[in-house]
Amino acid sequence: MPLAMVSIGEKRKIKSLTGTEDIKKHLIDLGFVSGQDVLVLGDSAAGMILLVKGTKLALNRGLAQKILVA
Repeated sequence: MPLAMVSIGEKRKIKSLTGTEDIKKHLIDLGFVSGQDVLVLGDSAAGMILLVKGTKLALNRGLAQKILVA
């Protein structure tokens, strides 16, 4: 399931990334790697607030769609 579909307060584990190699590299650089836990802190039409590796990040919905979680 794409990260963009996860509700506020839910913690999920990253399974894989989709998109171009540039997009995947950008997401990896931000800490979105396979096996990493991600917690959804906030959600809006524009994007999401996430907690990854102890860091709060804002991510637009287009990029959140490219992160697949379980």
